[in-house]
Amino acid sequence: MRWVRGLTFAAISVLIFSGWFVATRFTVTHQQLSIWDLTALRFGAGAVLLAPVLFKQRLPAKAWLEGLLYAVLWGAPFTLLVATGLKLTTAAQASSMVPALMPVLAGLLGWLATKQRPAGSTIWCYLAILFGLIALVISRPGVDGGNDPLGYGALVLAALTWAVYSVRFRSSRLSALQSAALICFWSAVIFVPVYVGWNLSRLSQASPQEIVFQLVYQGVLMSGVALFAYNRAIALLGAGAAAAMMALVPVLATLLAVPVLGETPSLLGVAAIAVIAIGVAFAARRPRPVLVLETASKAH
Repeated sequence: MRWVRGLTFAAISVLIFSGWFVATRFTVTHQQLSIWDLTALRFGAGAVLLAPVLFKQRLPAKAWLEGLLYAVLWGAPFTLLVATGLKLTTAAQASSMVPALMPVLAGLLGWLATKQRPAGSTIWCYLAILFGLIALVISRPGVDGGNDPLGYGALVLAALTWAVYSVRFRSSRLSALQSAALICFWSAVIFVPVYVGWNLSRLSQASPQEIVFQLVYQGVLMSGVALFAYNRAIALLGAGAAAAMMALVPVLATLLAVPVLGETPSLLGVAAIAVIAIGVAFAARRPRPVLVLETASKAH
C-alpha cells in the first residue's frame, strides 16, 4: 500500500512538472508575462495558499532556517534558472536536462560525501545520460546557428540545486507539506519585495486569462501540489524510485510541446530523450552511495 501511494504521488508530480516546462516556455516566448512575473505568481500564491500550514503549527527556529536553505535550493532561484533555460533552449531540452542531471549530480554528491564509489553499472548509466544530453544539445542548434551556453548553464545549475535539495531533504525532520510551505514562504519574502521594488512586473500588459492560468498552474499546482507530491514520493519510495519516475518528464513534455509549442524534435533528439529516460530509470533503480545518507523512511 505504501508503494502504491508513493507511485501515485510520484505520478502526480511527473504530470505537473511535464506540463510546467511547456506552459512556462509558452509564456516566456509567446505571451506578455516575464520570467519575473511567473516567479512572483508562483511563490506569492503558494505562500498564501500554504500559510495555514506554518502558522497553525509552532515550528522551531531550526525548521525555519532549514526551510530558508530549501528555498535557496528549490525555490525562486531554481524557478528563475529553469525559466531562463526554457527561454533560451526548448521544452524538450530543458525537461530532459534538469530531471536527468539531478540524479547524476546527486549520485556524485553522495560519492564525495561517503567516499564510496558507485557500482560500475551505475557509472555506465550516468555516462549514458551524459551522452544522451550531449546528443540532445547537438540535435537542436540555436536560432543563430549555434547553441546558447547561457541557457544550458542555467539548466545545469538548476539540476545541481535540485540534487542538493533532494539529498538534504531525505534526512530532514520536516514533513512534505511543511517543506513546501517554507519554500514558498521564504521565496515570497525574499523575491516579491525585489520584484515590486525594482518594478519588474509586466502584469498590466498580460490578459486576465493568462494571469489566472499562470496563477493556478504556477501558484497552486507547482508550488503546492507538485512540491508536496514530490516530497511525499521521496518519503514513501526513496529518492532513487522518485528519480526513476522523473525520467518520464522529458517524454511527456516533448509530446506536449509538439501541439502546444510546435516543437517537433528531430530523430536524433527523440533517440537522445529515450537514452536519457532509460539511463535515469536504471541509475535510480540501483543502490547508490547517496542512500547511505538516508535516515529511516519518513511517513509524514
